[in-house]
Amino acid sequence: MIFRHIFLAVSLINILHDFRVSSCDDPCADEPVFTPSRLVVKFGDSASARCSVCQHCHSETHGLETSLGVRTINGTTAFWRIDTMTEWDTSAMCYYNIEETGCQCFSTLPVTVYQPPHSVSISFVNHTGPMREDHQYTLQCTVQDVAPVENLTVTFYKGQTALYPQQSKNNTKQKTPMTEIFTFNITPKKEDDGVQYWCEAKLELGPEGPQPPPVVASQTVTATVLYKPQRNDSSHPDPIIITEGSPLQLNCTAVGNPSPSYTWLLPSDGLSTTNSSVLTISSIRTADKGRYTCSVRNAVDALTVTFNVDVRANHIGYIIFGVIAAVALVAIIVAFLSARYYKHNKMGKYNLKDVFRFHTQHSPLPSAE
Repeated sequence: MIFRHIFLAVSLINILHDFRVSSCDDPCADEPVFTPSRLVVKFGDSASARCSVCQHCHSETHGLETSLGVRTINGTTAFWRIDTMTEWDTSAMCYYNIEETGCQCFSTLPVTVYQPPHSVSISFVNHTGPMREDHQYTLQCTVQDVAPVENLTVTFYKGQTALYPQQSKNNTKQKTPMTEIFTFNITPKKEDDGVQYWCEAKLELGPEGPQPPPVVASQTVTATVLYKPQRNDSSHPDPIIITEGSPLQLNCTAVGNPSPSYTWLLPSDGLSTTNSSVLTISSIRTADKGRYTCSVRNAVDALTVTFNVDVRANHIGYIIFGVIAAVALVAIIVAFLSARYYKHNKMGKYNLKDVFRFHTQHSPLPSAE
């Protein structure tokens, strides 16, 4: 019975490592040794261990004390078998008595009984629906019914990128399953719109535990991030110089969530009928010059884009008319001079009467005799 009391007292200390003592002041030179030195077993599973009570002792009083399972002794080796682990806090004690001194040597086998998380879920704290850019939100990972909670590590993920691993800060040393909550703050950007967040719970039980460690992942939550209109390309000439009669196209396309709407204010202080991000004038006039204002709005904020348009008069028509007139004038002058030249050099050698006169007959030359 004394051994039972000693065993129960040691179990209440929640020993996490090998614990070998002597009931006397001097330590044991030949202490009991458990194999394995630490037992890790899932709740409801089977497990076994053995104890080499001593190597060189000749004690007739030795044994193994446990609170459950089957114990067998074979010489100085004790065996412990558990068909179904039904206790969360248990251990085993192997001992022998030194009859010459009345001392007792014993070792305790630490037993870790674990249970992987029953479920893991992720959510936002005090928030539902879309988020706003540059605002802080808190992710919450809830791990239900896990033991021992002190061996639990949770990692938050954004897509496939690990954000931050957190170990449980629970110091209660409770052996039975618990629900643990972890939190992580995020400040989303527009690039995070559509990103999936999730968390993963891992029970790390050391080299004696299952390998790889039990892991349970949560579902994913998709982030919808609302952000104000932003232009990808905000550069344009100022002013925009264009020639009268040319087509004009002004573009104030912006991105935002929700998608923005567009309103155009023309130089004449009139609103354009188009609600497109692009304003097109097929043939601009000098009267169209001035400031064009594009207002871009969504539910988050507004953006204003201005275009200063300077329309220059088109002198090409006048130039073409002048060229044509000059060419025509030159042609007239050339024709006039050519006519004068022809009249002076050609027609001046003949009389008009000679034109219609018949040819005169020539006298025959005298023939040689």
